[in-house]
Order: sequence, then structure tokens, then C-alpha cells
Amino acid sequence: MKWQQRQATNLDQQLIEDYGLTDIQAKLFALRGIDTTEKLDFWLNATEEDLADPFLMHDMEKTINRINQAIDNGEKITIYGDYDADGITATSIMMDTLEILGADVHFFIPDRFKDGYGPSMDRYQDIVNDGTKLIITVDNGVTGVEEIKYAQEHGVDVILTDHHTFQDEKPAAFSTVHCNYPGQKYPFDDYCGAGVAYTICRALMQDTMPELLDLAMIGTIGDMVKVTGEGHIIVKRGLDILNQTERPGLRALIKQAGLTMGQINATDVGFNIAPRLNAVGRLADASLAVELLLSDDEEQAEEIAAKIEELNNERKELTTEVYENCLAQVKDNGWQHRDTLVLYNPNFHEGVLGLVANKIVEKLHKPTLVLTKDDEGELKGSGRSSEGFNLFDALEPMKEDLLDKFGGHDFACGLSLRSDKLEELRERFEKSFKPTTSLEVKDFDFELNLREVSPETLNEIDLVGPFGTGNPEPIFSIAEPHIKSLFKMGKEKNHVKFTAEKNKGKLTVVGFNKGFLNQNLLPFVKELYVTLSINTWKNVSTVQGMLAGIEYGAPKLAVFDQVIDMRKEDYVMGFADKYLIFDKDTVSWARNGLGIPEEKISLAKDYHGSSEVVALLDTPRNQIELNKALENNYQQLYLRFLFDKLPINDLPSRDAFGKTLKYIYAHPDLTIDDYRTVSPYLGLDYQTVLFILRVFFELKFVSFTDGKIIGNKNPESKKLTASRYFNSIASQIKFTNQLKNIPTDQLINYVMQYLK
Repeated sequence: MKWQQRQATNLDQQLIEDYGLTDIQAKLFALRGIDTTEKLDFWLNATEEDLADPFLMHDMEKTINRINQAIDNGEKITIYGDYDADGITATSIMMDTLEILGADVHFFIPDRFKDGYGPSMDRYQDIVNDGTKLIITVDNGVTGVEEIKYAQEHGVDVILTDHHTFQDEKPAAFSTVHCNYPGQKYPFDDYCGAGVAYTICRALMQDTMPELLDLAMIGTIGDMVKVTGEGHIIVKRGLDILNQTERPGLRALIKQAGLTMGQINATDVGFNIAPRLNAVGRLADASLAVELLLSDDEEQAEEIAAKIEELNNERKELTTEVYENCLAQVKDNGWQHRDTLVLYNPNFHEGVLGLVANKIVEKLHKPTLVLTKDDEGELKGSGRSSEGFNLFDALEPMKEDLLDKFGGHDFACGLSLRSDKLEELRERFEKSFKPTTSLEVKDFDFELNLREVSPETLNEIDLVGPFGTGNPEPIFSIAEPHIKSLFKMGKEKNHVKFTAEKNKGKLTVVGFNKGFLNQNLLPFVKELYVTLSINTWKNVSTVQGMLAGIEYGAPKLAVFDQVIDMRKEDYVMGFADKYLIFDKDTVSWARNGLGIPEEKISLAKDYHGSSEVVALLDTPRNQIELNKALENNYQQLYLRFLFDKLPINDLPSRDAFGKTLKYIYAHPDLTIDDYRTVSPYLGLDYQTVLFILRVFFELKFVSFTDGKIIGNKNPESKKLTASRYFNSIASQIKFTNQLKNIPTDQLINYVMQYLK
């Protein structure tokens, strides 16, 4: 990742005086392009009264007339929603409004596991047969070409309201209300489903309906659409309404989340409220969440909120369980070497697959698909990627002949396929890996003056919020900090807390999932990037920094060391001029997994630079490779040996070879891939089994016939050391272990005798 500072022209001094802006507010507004009287006035003073005329949206008048007709005629109306926080709040908004108008209105939320995402033909048939005369979709519908056609042909009108991208063919609904409908005059194009539903209700009631803004705001934050433009009004005013809401359901949910009425901000909604609503649809029937939001009974609301809290806790536990299983799969199968991951277990819970895929990408920096098996025996799952690899473009070509269902965008997707296609998916997904060579760029605002930071600073910053998509939370830099009092936190000690000091100012900084930081790395920290938050302990509030990133540099050592042993550090710091790699297959891992710029990577055998700071990143296969790499003129050399491409870490025992051979003779009908399942029975991981099979093949103990591994009859007796492959790997393992375990002083002395 590359950090760059946002740039902007300073605000006009008259504007600063007119609006009474502090220095930090003026800088942040300028960096966000809010730099005129009109823009500042909108940002600071706009309310729901300033939202555009809802009738500017496509088909709005037609939609309102049809809804009023249904109400007047007593027709049964069904709201067809979705099971995420946006769909849940959108459904609640429509239900709330139509019930006020006396409509015969009902709602349906699809079951993630039975109905899948979006329109379901079976459910449309049920709704039509149950006497509904008008279906209103919220937060879905653009993919329902056949379903909507069926309803319309059977005398049931469908009003399609959605915000997702249209496919090649638009459904022939009675009317379509969409925030991004081509050619429409409505000025804002990034509402979520709840935002579109709220706009319809404004038109229907001919009122701004501020009492619905809390729900529209939760959907907006939950679906990560823009919080600029009209999205700013929805979120800002929605937070105002939420903090004084009288909805029993929201009050009960807020209580369960441990939040305080009057102090709830956008971060609280994004990390505490929306995930609880999402948890219901991930594990159960999301109709429960709609019932919570619509409830006007405090006792009932508290009971439902307690159930939702249990589901949210279960969601956390399942996510951890599946995540740990996925990491174990990667390790056991030696997939650390791969550019992509396809992880499968028939016992994975479908509701958490997307969450787990996202955690795997954050941890391993590899595009990841996580799959499970449904009741019909089909594989279903979710995928996630990150900057530099377009997941949709990689998988979309497989839609015709490999995937039964597929949909998504650049960084997220859902898919299903037959179980016998799993290995083909792994192979083709791996071959599809064509990442960009450019690093992800992340922006920060400006350097923080630690002497001026106080709780009041947070109040100043809040004026520039609420923050979210389109209006990122401010990130500040602290250059050349002095770091003190570092200690680890959390059950697994994977979080850190320390004090950053500079120019007689100081700030407590918390870094989640930064457990790699230790005293040895602190001298290399060149710049910290932090967001700010308030920490309240025993009624005392202080400002703390939340670590967003670190930039490293060569330390200013009192005594210059030409060779530095960094073998014990798991984390790569991006300050070297060059990173030398011994195995060419490791280049993509260094570039994409570690985020090292391609121009800084070189194969060790091709490096002829001089007087540069260089890191030996991976492990050479033998002493000859190492010695050759040391014959250069380095200004400074960092010894990392962070990664090796050995097929196994330790040689299997003779008993393991014997047990495997006996199993082969007893089971002559197995393929190589079958041994992925067999390996736990043998007490080995799959990569070790593959190593043993390759040795046996070289020694002619086994052969491959029609893809099956067959034990040869009466093979010639040979020692394992008769295999060149066995000897080669044994030698590499021995050398690698020596290189990684030799004492620092001995290693440095060895290296120094070769350096020029």
C-alpha cells in the first residue's frame, strides 16, 4: 500500500470567518471539495426539506397512482424485501407508511437458504396464489425478469423499486422506481433500497416524513452507499432522529448493543446496529428483524432484540470457526504458495461465508472463494477480493460452462456450481489471476499536531461528518514519532497499544490486528497514520488514535550495521531499495501478497545493483545460491528469509512411507485428488502425501494408470535415498533449517566474509 496526502486549495478566509470554522475544519472541508458558500451551507444546514422533488424519479407518478388505487380498492399488497439491513429497513419503511394509509399490506422476506438472493419464482407463485394484487419490491427486482413477467401475466401488478445495477434486460414491471434509472431527472443517483423506499413514501404522503429517516439512515450506512449529496441529509438527519427515537424495536436493539441514546454516531450504526440486523438474515428468517422495527410493544421488542443478540453472538462464533478452518486448510494443503484460494467444507454455515472470505483476504491478501454444500448437494459460496484483482472479470467467463449461478462486482461475488466441478474451479480461478502491478493508494489528510489534540478536536471533526462512502473519515499522519510503552492486548495478543510522542505532545494509539509490532520494529517506523476517537474510562474522556497504517524507513542507528538479521520478524517493511527473491514463483506473492512495488523486486540471480539497501526476502535453496547473492556491493543488507517454496517442512518418517505404500496397495482405485481426503486418515497433510507419492513414482513403487495410483507388483527393492527428488528436498530442508536457526552472530559473520 502506498500512502499519499490529499491536496486542495485553502478555503477562502472570508468563508472561514463567515462559518466560524476552526483551522482543522477549514482544512478538512477544503480537502473534501466543500469549498464554496453553497456547498458549506448545504453541508451544515440542509434538512429533509432540501431533498429533491420525489416525482423527478422515473415512474414515480405512475407508482403513486397505482398504490393509491390499491388502497382505495382494498387490494392485498405484498412488499417483497431482502434479508440484509438495507432490505429489512426498506421493507419496514414501506410497511410503516402503507399501514398509516390503511392499506391491506403484508411483507415477505426471502430465506437466504431456501430462496436465495433476489426474486424467486416459487415465492412469486405463492404470493400470486395467495390473493395479492400488487407486489412492491424493495432493494431487489432488477434481476427478476421471469418472476415479474409471471406476476404481470397472472393479473398481479409489480412495482419494481431498487438501486442495483440493471442487467441487459429490464423486467417489464408495471412501473420502475430506481435511483439510477437512465435519463431520469432526479439529481441523486446513489440511494440504497431504503433510500428509494423513503423517496416513494415522501411522494405518497406528500410530506418529508422525518420519522422514517432513522430507518433510511441505517440502510444507507449498512449498504455503504454515498453519504454525500442527499445521502448526507439522510445520514445526518437520520442520526438526529435515531438518537431520540421512540421506536421500541430500535431502542431495544440499541440497548442490546450497549450504546447510549443521544451519543450514537455513524460508526456505531455501521459496526453495532447494522451487523445485528444482518445477523438475522445470515442465520435465520430476517422477517424477525422487520417485526422488531415495526413493533410498537416494548416487551415484545425487547424479546425480539434479545433473540437477535443471540443470533449475532452465534454469527460471531460461526465466523471464527469457519475462518480458523479455512486457515487450517491453507496450511495443511500448502496453499500459501497459490495466488488464489478456493476453500470448501460441506459443514460451513452458508450465512457467514462472505464475512469469512473478507477476513481471509485481509489476512492472506489473496482473492478468496469460500464454499459449502446445500441440501441438494450443490456448492454455494461467496468470494471477496481487494484492490488490484477484479473478481467479477475473473469469474464471469466461467458462467457459461462451470458456474450454475454467478453475480457480483469487482471485489465481491456469490456463486454456485456442481460439486464435481470444484477442482476445475480451483484450477481456472488460479489461472485467471492477472493482478495489476500498481499498489493500492490510500489517502491521508495532513499531519497531526499532537500538542493540540483534545476531546474538543473530535467535536470539531464531527462537523465535517457523518463519514462513510464518498466522505471518508479523516486520517492523520504522525511523522517520525517516538514510540513508548508498547504492549500487546487481546486473548491472542494480536492487538497493540502504545504512546506516540512528538514535539512535547503525545497520543495513545491502539492498533487492531497489528500484533506483529514489537520493540525490534519500532526503530523502523517512519510515519503513523491514525483516525481519532474518544476513549471514556471511569467517566474520564481522552482522545486516542486508531492505527490505520504504518510507513517504514531505515532507522537512524547510532552505530551503522551493514548486515541486519530480521529473520524473527513476520512482517515485511517497505523501505528497502530492492527485495531480492531466489525463487521466481515467489515474485507474485511478494508483489500481491506483501504489496511490494514491482520495480523494487528482483530475482537474486539477476541483481547487479550497487550501494543500495537490500532485503533477501525468501530462502535460497542451497548455499551456492546464498553465496552468489552475497557477492554484491550493498549499502545495507537485511536478512529476512521469510518464505520458502519447499513442498514440505519436514521429511516424513519411514513409518509414514510404509503406511502410505500399504494403503496404496489396498486401495488401487484412488486418484491423486482422492488422497486429499485420505491424508488425515494416514496422519499426514496432503502436501506430505504428494511428496511421498512422487518419491514412490520415481522409485517405480507405484504407477499412474487412467488417472489412478496403482501399486506396482514385485517392485525392485530400493532405499528412499535412491530417489533424487527425496535427496534434493532433504538437502533443501536441512539447509533451510540451518539458515533459519543459526545464531545471529554466526550468520552475520558468515555473510560479512562474502560482501564486497
